Amino acid sequence: MSTRITVRVPATTANLGPGFDCLGMALDIWNTVTFTTGASGFEVQGQGAQELTLGGDNFVSASFAIPFDEAGMPAPEVGIVCRNDIPIGRGLGSSSAAVVAGVLAANELCGRPFTQRRLLEMAARMEGHADNIAPAMLGGLQIVVHGDDGIVTSAAPLPDGLGAVIFVPDQPILTTEARSLLPGKIARADAVYNIGRVGLLVSALANGDLTLLRTATQDRLHQQAREQVFPAMKNILRAALDAGAYGAFLSGSGSAVLALAGSRQMTIGYEMAEAASKSGVAGEFKIARPSKQGARLSVDSV
Repeated sequence: MSTRITVRVPATTANLGPGFDCLGMALDIWNTVTFTTGASGFEVQGQGAQELTLGGDNFVSASFAIPFDEAGMPAPEVGIVCRNDIPIGRGLGSSSAAVVAGVLAANELCGRPFTQRRLLEMAARMEGHADNIAPAMLGGLQIVVHGDDGIVTSAAPLPDGLGAVIFVPDQPILTTEARSLLPGKIARADAVYNIGRVGLLVSALANGDLTLLRTATQDRLHQQAREQVFPAMKNILRAALDAGAYGAFLSGSGSAVLALAGSRQMTIGYEMAEAASKSGVAGEFKIARPSKQGARLSVDSV
Protein backbone atom coordinates (compact mmCIF):
# COMPACT_ATOMS: atom_id res chain seq x y z
CA MET A 1 0.00 0.00 0.00
CA SER A 2 1.26 3.47 -0.92
CA THR A 3 1.03 6.69 1.05
CA ARG A 4 -0.25 9.85 -0.58
CA ILE A 5 0.57 13.17 1.06
CA THR A 6 -1.13 16.32 -0.20
CA VAL A 7 0.21 19.72 0.83
CA ARG A 8 -1.61 22.97 0.07
CA VAL A 9 0.50 26.10 0.44
CA PRO A 10 -0.67 29.72 0.08
CA ALA A 11 0.86 32.47 -1.97
CA THR A 12 2.63 35.20 -0.05
CA THR A 13 3.42 38.87 -0.43
CA ALA A 14 6.56 40.20 1.22
CA ASN A 15 7.66 43.65 2.39
CA LEU A 16 4.16 45.22 2.21
CA GLY A 17 5.94 48.41 1.24
CA PRO A 18 8.24 49.45 4.11
CA GLY A 19 8.86 46.07 5.80
CA PHE A 20 11.80 45.09 3.63
CA ASP A 21 12.84 41.49 4.37
CA CYS A 22 10.89 41.45 7.65
CA LEU A 23 7.16 41.39 6.83
CA GLY A 24 5.20 38.80 4.88
CA MET A 25 1.53 37.93 4.50
CA ALA A 26 -0.22 34.80 3.23
CA LEU A 27 -2.75 35.16 0.41
CA ASP A 28 -5.73 32.98 -0.46
CA ILE A 29 -4.15 31.65 -3.67
CA TRP A 30 -2.89 28.09 -3.37
CA ASN A 31 -0.50 25.54 -4.83
CA THR A 32 -1.36 21.90 -4.18
CA VAL A 33 1.45 19.33 -4.30
CA THR A 34 0.81 15.59 -4.07
CA PHE A 35 3.55 13.11 -3.13
CA THR A 36 2.86 9.37 -3.65
CA THR A 37 5.27 6.75 -2.34
CA GLY A 38 6.04 3.83 -4.62
CA ALA A 39 5.39 6.00 -7.67
CA SER A 40 7.69 8.02 -9.90
CA GLY A 41 7.61 11.03 -12.17
CA PHE A 42 7.18 14.77 -11.77
CA GLU A 43 4.26 16.67 -13.26
CA VAL A 44 3.39 20.37 -13.18
CA GLN A 45 -0.11 21.60 -13.96
CA GLY A 46 -1.24 25.22 -14.13
CA GLN A 47 1.19 28.05 -13.49
CA GLY A 48 4.73 27.21 -14.58
CA ALA A 49 3.75 24.09 -16.51
CA GLN A 50 5.82 25.22 -19.49
CA GLU A 51 8.77 26.75 -17.63
CA LEU A 52 9.58 24.88 -14.43
CA THR A 53 12.30 22.24 -14.45
CA LEU A 54 11.11 18.72 -13.75
CA GLY A 55 14.36 17.22 -12.44
CA GLY A 56 15.96 16.98 -9.04
CA ASP A 57 16.87 20.68 -9.08
CA ASN A 58 13.21 21.67 -8.93
CA PHE A 59 12.49 23.37 -5.59
CA VAL A 60 9.89 20.76 -4.64
CA SER A 61 12.21 17.80 -5.27
CA ALA A 62 15.26 19.49 -3.77
CA SER A 63 13.47 20.58 -0.59
CA PHE A 64 11.90 17.13 -0.18
CA ALA A 65 15.39 15.69 0.25
CA ILE A 66 16.43 18.09 3.05
CA PRO A 67 14.61 16.56 6.06
CA PHE A 68 15.80 13.09 5.07
CA ASP A 69 19.37 14.36 4.91
CA GLU A 70 18.97 16.04 8.31
CA ALA A 71 17.53 12.84 9.79
CA GLY A 72 20.23 10.64 8.22
CA MET A 73 17.63 8.67 6.28
CA PRO A 74 17.44 7.80 2.57
CA ALA A 75 14.68 9.64 0.73
CA PRO A 76 12.12 7.29 -0.82
CA GLU A 77 11.15 7.50 -4.45
CA VAL A 78 7.93 9.42 -4.84
CA GLY A 79 5.74 10.58 -7.66
CA ILE A 80 5.08 14.31 -7.48
CA VAL A 81 2.21 16.25 -9.02
CA CYS A 82 2.09 20.04 -8.64
CA ARG A 83 -1.14 21.91 -9.29
CA ASN A 84 -0.08 25.54 -9.27
CA ASP A 85 -2.28 28.61 -9.01
CA ILE A 86 0.49 30.94 -7.78
CA PRO A 87 2.06 32.91 -10.66
CA ILE A 88 5.78 32.22 -11.21
CA GLY A 89 8.37 34.99 -10.89
CA ARG A 90 5.92 37.72 -9.89
CA GLY A 91 6.83 38.24 -6.24
CA LEU A 92 3.98 36.10 -4.90
CA GLY A 93 5.98 33.38 -3.19
CA SER A 94 5.85 30.56 -5.73
CA SER A 95 9.31 29.29 -4.77
CA SER A 96 8.48 29.48 -1.05
CA ALA A 97 5.32 27.46 -1.65
CA ALA A 98 7.36 24.79 -3.44
CA VAL A 99 9.97 24.57 -0.68
CA VAL A 100 7.41 24.49 2.14
CA ALA A 101 5.50 21.70 0.40
CA GLY A 102 8.66 19.62 0.03
CA VAL A 103 9.91 19.92 3.62
CA LEU A 104 6.48 19.33 5.17
CA ALA A 105 5.82 16.21 3.10
CA ALA A 106 9.28 14.83 3.82
CA ASN A 107 8.93 15.48 7.55
CA GLU A 108 5.69 13.50 7.54
CA LEU A 109 7.30 10.54 5.76
CA CYS A 110 10.27 10.72 8.15
CA GLY A 111 7.93 10.19 11.08
CA ARG A 112 7.69 13.90 11.99
CA PRO A 113 11.01 14.23 13.83
CA PHE A 114 11.32 17.99 13.33
CA THR A 115 9.57 20.89 15.02
CA GLN A 116 7.78 23.55 13.05
CA ARG A 117 10.56 26.02 13.82
CA ARG A 118 13.22 23.61 12.61
CA LEU A 119 11.29 23.03 9.38
CA LEU A 120 10.96 26.79 8.92
CA GLU A 121 14.71 27.15 9.35
CA MET A 122 15.38 24.39 6.79
CA ALA A 123 13.02 25.93 4.26
CA ALA A 124 14.36 29.46 4.75
CA ARG A 125 17.95 28.28 4.44
CA MET A 126 17.19 26.76 1.06
CA GLU A 127 14.85 29.41 -0.36
CA GLY A 128 16.59 32.41 1.14
CA HIS A 129 13.57 34.53 2.03
CA ALA A 130 12.20 33.89 5.52
CA ASP A 131 9.68 36.69 5.06
CA ASN A 132 7.98 34.52 2.43
CA ILE A 133 8.59 31.14 4.06
CA ALA A 134 7.06 32.11 7.41
CA PRO A 135 3.61 33.18 6.14
CA ALA A 136 3.56 30.31 3.64
CA MET A 137 4.04 27.84 6.49
CA LEU A 138 2.24 29.64 9.31
CA GLY A 139 -0.34 31.83 7.58
CA GLY A 140 -1.44 35.37 8.36
CA LEU A 141 0.80 38.41 8.66
CA GLN A 142 4.21 37.43 10.01
CA ILE A 143 6.93 39.66 11.41
CA VAL A 144 10.22 37.88 10.72
CA VAL A 145 13.64 38.70 12.16
CA HIS A 146 16.94 36.86 12.48
CA GLY A 147 17.73 36.54 16.17
CA ASP A 148 20.74 35.18 18.04
CA ASP A 149 19.30 31.66 17.93
CA GLY A 150 17.86 31.69 14.44
CA ILE A 151 14.66 32.95 12.87
CA VAL A 152 12.10 34.59 15.16
CA THR A 153 8.52 35.04 13.96
CA SER A 154 5.49 36.76 15.44
CA ALA A 155 1.99 36.86 13.97
CA ALA A 156 0.21 40.22 13.83
CA PRO A 157 -3.59 40.43 13.71
CA LEU A 158 -5.40 41.09 10.44
CA PRO A 159 -8.82 42.73 10.21
CA ASP A 160 -11.75 40.87 8.70
CA GLY A 161 -12.98 42.06 5.34
CA LEU A 162 -9.62 43.17 4.01
CA GLY A 163 -9.13 42.38 0.32
CA ALA A 164 -6.06 42.14 -1.89
CA VAL A 165 -6.24 43.38 -5.47
CA ILE A 166 -3.21 42.12 -7.37
CA PHE A 167 -2.08 43.29 -10.79
CA VAL A 168 0.05 40.51 -12.29
CA PRO A 169 2.14 41.61 -15.30
CA ASP A 170 2.83 39.12 -18.07
CA GLN A 171 6.52 39.85 -17.61
CA PRO A 172 8.30 38.38 -14.56
CA ILE A 173 11.16 39.99 -12.65
CA LEU A 174 14.02 37.84 -11.42
CA THR A 175 14.52 38.29 -7.67
CA THR A 176 18.29 38.30 -8.12
CA GLU A 177 18.07 41.08 -10.70
CA ALA A 178 15.68 43.15 -8.57
CA ARG A 179 17.90 42.78 -5.50
CA SER A 180 21.05 43.70 -7.41
CA LEU A 181 19.59 47.16 -8.03
CA LEU A 182 19.42 48.03 -4.33
CA PRO A 183 22.01 50.44 -2.92
CA GLY A 184 24.59 49.11 -0.49
CA LYS A 185 24.02 51.99 1.94
CA ILE A 186 20.97 54.03 2.87
CA ALA A 187 20.49 57.43 4.43
CA ARG A 188 19.48 57.59 8.09
CA ALA A 189 16.41 59.62 7.14
CA ASP A 190 15.25 56.83 4.83
CA ALA A 191 15.78 54.21 7.54
CA VAL A 192 13.70 56.27 9.98
CA TYR A 193 11.06 56.78 7.29
CA ASN A 194 10.63 53.02 6.85
CA ILE A 195 10.95 52.05 10.51
CA GLY A 196 8.10 54.37 11.44
CA ARG A 197 5.92 53.06 8.65
CA VAL A 198 6.47 49.41 9.61
CA GLY A 199 5.20 50.21 13.10
CA LEU A 200 2.30 52.19 11.69
CA LEU A 201 1.43 49.38 9.27
CA VAL A 202 1.28 46.68 11.93
CA SER A 203 -0.70 48.96 14.26
CA ALA A 204 -3.16 49.95 11.52
CA LEU A 205 -3.88 46.34 10.61
CA ALA A 206 -4.08 45.17 14.23
CA ASN A 207 -6.43 48.01 15.24
CA GLY A 208 -8.45 48.07 12.02
CA ASP A 209 -7.61 51.73 11.32
CA LEU A 210 -7.18 51.12 7.61
CA THR A 211 -7.15 54.81 6.66
CA LEU A 212 -3.54 54.81 7.91
CA LEU A 213 -2.44 52.30 5.26
CA ARG A 214 -1.96 54.94 2.56
CA THR A 215 0.93 56.34 4.58
CA ALA A 216 1.95 53.06 6.19
CA THR A 217 2.64 51.25 2.89
CA GLN A 218 5.06 53.90 1.62
CA ASP A 219 8.72 52.95 1.17
CA ARG A 220 12.14 54.47 0.51
CA LEU A 221 14.39 51.40 0.73
CA HIS A 222 13.65 49.30 -2.35
CA GLN A 223 10.72 50.30 -4.54
CA GLN A 224 12.32 53.39 -6.08
CA ALA A 225 15.40 51.39 -7.06
CA ARG A 226 13.24 48.70 -8.64
CA GLU A 227 11.50 51.24 -10.84
CA GLN A 228 14.61 51.00 -13.03
CA VAL A 229 13.39 47.64 -14.36
CA PHE A 230 9.68 48.28 -13.79
CA PRO A 231 8.95 51.97 -14.42
CA ALA A 232 5.20 51.31 -14.75
CA MET A 233 5.02 50.47 -11.04
CA LYS A 234 4.63 54.10 -9.98
CA ASN A 235 1.63 54.64 -12.26
CA ILE A 236 -0.03 51.40 -11.15
CA LEU A 237 0.40 52.31 -7.47
CA ARG A 238 -1.05 55.76 -8.05
CA ALA A 239 -4.01 54.33 -9.95
CA ALA A 240 -4.82 51.91 -7.12
CA LEU A 241 -4.79 54.68 -4.52
CA ASP A 242 -6.79 57.08 -6.71
CA ALA A 243 -9.40 54.34 -7.21
CA GLY A 244 -9.91 53.89 -3.47
CA ALA A 245 -7.32 51.40 -2.23
CA TYR A 246 -6.24 51.81 1.38
CA GLY A 247 -2.60 51.24 0.46
CA ALA A 248 -0.53 49.75 -2.36
CA PHE A 249 2.97 48.37 -2.85
CA LEU A 250 5.21 46.19 -5.00
CA SER A 251 4.71 42.56 -3.98
CA GLY A 252 8.10 41.26 -2.89
CA SER A 253 10.57 42.13 -5.62
CA GLY A 254 7.76 42.19 -8.22
CA SER A 255 6.57 42.26 -10.80
CA ALA A 256 3.10 42.00 -9.18
CA VAL A 257 1.65 45.10 -7.55
CA LEU A 258 -0.75 44.61 -4.66
CA ALA A 259 -3.41 46.96 -3.30
CA LEU A 260 -5.13 46.50 0.05
CA ALA A 261 -8.80 47.38 -0.25
CA GLY A 262 -12.24 47.11 1.28
CA SER A 263 -14.89 48.07 -1.24
CA ARG A 264 -14.50 48.90 -4.96
CA GLN A 265 -12.10 46.01 -5.50
CA MET A 266 -13.11 45.41 -9.12
CA THR A 267 -12.82 49.11 -9.90
CA ILE A 268 -9.37 49.22 -8.32
CA GLY A 269 -8.31 46.20 -10.38
CA TYR A 270 -9.55 47.71 -13.63
CA GLU A 271 -7.82 51.02 -12.89
CA MET A 272 -4.53 49.27 -12.09
CA ALA A 273 -4.77 47.29 -15.34
CA GLU A 274 -5.60 50.45 -17.31
CA ALA A 275 -2.63 52.31 -15.84
CA ALA A 276 -0.37 49.38 -16.68
CA SER A 277 -1.68 49.23 -20.24
CA LYS A 278 -1.08 52.94 -20.74
CA SER A 279 2.48 52.35 -19.52
CA GLY A 280 2.99 49.56 -22.06
CA VAL A 281 2.64 46.69 -19.57
CA ALA A 282 0.29 43.79 -20.32
CA GLY A 283 -1.17 41.65 -17.57
CA GLU A 284 -4.26 40.84 -15.57
CA PHE A 285 -5.58 41.50 -12.10
CA LYS A 286 -6.69 39.03 -9.46
CA ILE A 287 -8.84 39.61 -6.41
CA ALA A 288 -7.91 37.61 -3.33
CA ARG A 289 -7.77 38.13 0.40
CA PRO A 290 -5.23 37.55 3.14
CA SER A 291 -5.17 33.98 4.41
CA LYS A 292 -5.00 33.42 8.14
CA GLN A 293 -4.30 29.76 7.33
CA GLY A 294 -0.85 28.57 6.33
CA ALA A 295 0.20 25.31 4.70
CA ARG A 296 -2.14 22.36 5.18
CA LEU A 297 -1.16 18.69 4.98
CA SER A 298 -3.32 15.59 4.58
CA VAL A 299 -2.35 11.90 4.42
CA ASP A 300 -4.16 9.04 2.64
CA SER A 301 -3.45 5.39 1.92
CA VAL A 302 -3.85 4.44 -1.72
